[in-house]
Amino acid sequence: MSVDGGAQRLKTEADEPGWEVDPDDWGVAVVATVGRQLRLRREAVGMRAAELGTATGYGEDLIYKIESGKRIPRPEFLDKADEVLGAGGLLSAMKEDVAKVRYPKKVRALAKMEGTAVEIGVYECNIIAGLLQTPEHARAAIEAAQPPYSRDDVERMVAARVARRSVFERDPAPALSFVLEEAPLRRPLGGTMVWRGQLEHLLEVGRLRNVTLQVMPTHSEVHSGLDGRIELLKFADGTAVGRSDGAFSGRPVSDLRQLRILELRYGTIRAQALPPRESLALIEQLLGET
Repeated sequence: MSVDGGAQRLKTEADEPGWEVDPDDWGVAVVATVGRQLRLRREAVGMRAAELGTATGYGEDLIYKIESGKRIPRPEFLDKADEVLGAGGLLSAMKEDVAKVRYPKKVRALAKMEGTAVEIGVYECNIIAGLLQTPEHARAAIEAAQPPYSRDDVERMVAARVARRSVFERDPAPALSFVLEEAPLRRPLGGTMVWRGQLEHLLEVGRLRNVTLQVMPTHSEVHSGLDGRIELLKFADGTAVGRSDGAFSGRPVSDLRQLRILELRYGTIRAQALPPRESLALIEQLLGET
């Protein structure tokens, strides 16, 4: 095997923010196993960590972090390491295991709950709900953050957000309801074409039989959603989880008394918003104005 000794700049931890391992996450065992296999394979062929780093474009310290289970290895790194170490697909095959812990812990937890809920209700005040975002809109929204995320971090977050949309493909389909503010619908985030694509997607989703999509008009005189975002998830066994930016310190709650408060707020917001048919008509109007 050959090692490319070219004068290339090797990646460090600073180049890949967001790929650290949460010590309290169950995924730490998966990452540790992958790192152990990488180290065993490297040592079996007599290659030093620095040499593997040079061949894969990573710094020596980053190689040690991956081998010790402190960093989530990127899929392309596993492919390159597999090739350099002559692993015959052993390391590349571990991409499936790593994919399970690729996204941040809180995103995976949310996606897992959404994937099993029979009812999902979301009120979003400042942006278009993540479950309803197109990949292009999601990228524009994430790139607008300050301080800015790295390019790799942006792609990772976009992929995580898009992966949650699998909830629309479930069979039997869950009952989904959304209330969106009018103002974000009027904001051409990402440019005209991205904006049009997002509005078209909202119309498509809003016409699904299991989806209720409503818009809270800007000129509404009474508004019960000023405290921020609300999400309610109900499960087949009768349990439920809810969260609101303006209640219970934003923590997820399952206590019946606390859920009742969130359900009251969400129900009132739905009653104050435009009916579904008028909401879709407004989105069609906005699309016609682009």
